[in-house]
Amino acid sequence: MILTVTPNAALDVTYEVDAIAWGGSNRVAAVRRRAGGKGVNVARVAAALGVPVLATGLLGGDTGELVRADLDRCGLRHDFLAIRGASRRTLTAVATGTGEATVFNEPGPRVGAGEWEAFLAHYRGLLPEADVVVLSGSLPPGTPESAYATLGEIASVPVILDADGQALARGVAGRPALVKPNAEELARATGRADPLDGAAALRAAGAGSVLVSLGADGLLAVTPDGAWRASPPGPVTGNPTGAGDAVAAAVASRWGEPWPDLLRHAVALSAAAVRAPVAGDFDAALYARLLPEITVQGVPCPS
Repeated sequence: MILTVTPNAALDVTYEVDAIAWGGSNRVAAVRRRAGGKGVNVARVAAALGVPVLATGLLGGDTGELVRADLDRCGLRHDFLAIRGASRRTLTAVATGTGEATVFNEPGPRVGAGEWEAFLAHYRGLLPEADVVVLSGSLPPGTPESAYATLGEIASVPVILDADGQALARGVAGRPALVKPNAEELARATGRADPLDGAAALRAAGAGSVLVSLGADGLLAVTPDGAWRASPPGPVTGNPTGAGDAVAAAVASRWGEPWPDLLRHAVALSAAAVRAPVAGDFDAALYARLLPEITVQGVPCPS
């Protein structure tokens, strides 16, 4: 069972427009509203793959109730801790002509010290069910910057960390089995422009393995068993906002498999998620078609 943790869960609102006219009026062709946050998206994808999942985190206010209601509607198993503050909304505007996505992320509710301590107790109670834990997304205001390190230290099962900024930089102290930044997040966390150097720095700081999302170029994995580049046969147009969450879902669902096999699934599923209109979904037919076309090559491990 995969336990996903989303401290800053959200109600995701997606606008589809032909093109975005900044400073002008935009006519929205379609609107989608659903429960979101990176860990929720991971849980959706893993559940669609047939893997048992449980989504947890913090939810509050009317927005939190809308998130819970949507999770109930789609049958996604969840156990979030209620807090006083209202959960956030996110807005993604997708230009359907180009696939370009612009995301507006609210900061989220302020979490009190007592609420965070209550969540740690809640989390400990869920861990006995888990085979893999995925810690994903931003931390709401009031949450300690070391929150992910603490959650990683508590867990006795493999932990996958997908975060940015201080949440990532401080989170590796919890010695996660895998850290999954994109290239920009990796550079911000380590100050290293080269992804291989950045991955080596995160491993030295406590990460077991590092999986770097390279956008349309695929993935770079730096692990104790070696390093690999995995690439799709070509670019896929669509909404890229859930691609990284699909990678995390693929890795969590197949944890323990040989890295080349795992990477093929992660790249194919990521590309299939780009084709889906909203984060947390994927094009199953494209996933199956791309899987045998993914190229995986070994690369020299950084020293």
